[in-house]
Amino acid sequence: MPFRIFYRVLWLVLCSNALTVYFASHSIRAVVVTTLACSLLLQVAYFASVLFLIWRSSCASRAGQMAEHFGSCEDVGCQSPDHYEVTSDSADSLQNLMLAISLLPP
Repeated sequence: MPFRIFYRVLWLVLCSNALTVYFASHSIRAVVVTTLACSLLLQVAYFASVLFLIWRSSCASRAGQMAEHFGSCEDVGCQSPDHYEVTSDSADSLQNLMLAISLLPP
């Protein structure tokens, strides 16, 4: 998921969560606590998804290297990954990782 979409969804979820908690409890303290907890949970989920993308990209890269090492994909029994696709996934994953780290609270 691109960062801009994640950022918009994050704010939409946090605002709707804050409004729902406020109308249910009429407590600003409860709104702040639940909004911070929701924000932390969403950031952890995004960070985990970025790590998963990096892991998946590295697995595809290793499969391509094994295929090159053995000569052809038929010998290994796998499909050759598109080099551009692996490269762009790796670059996107690294960029998403850097953005996810910047979202973490100090």
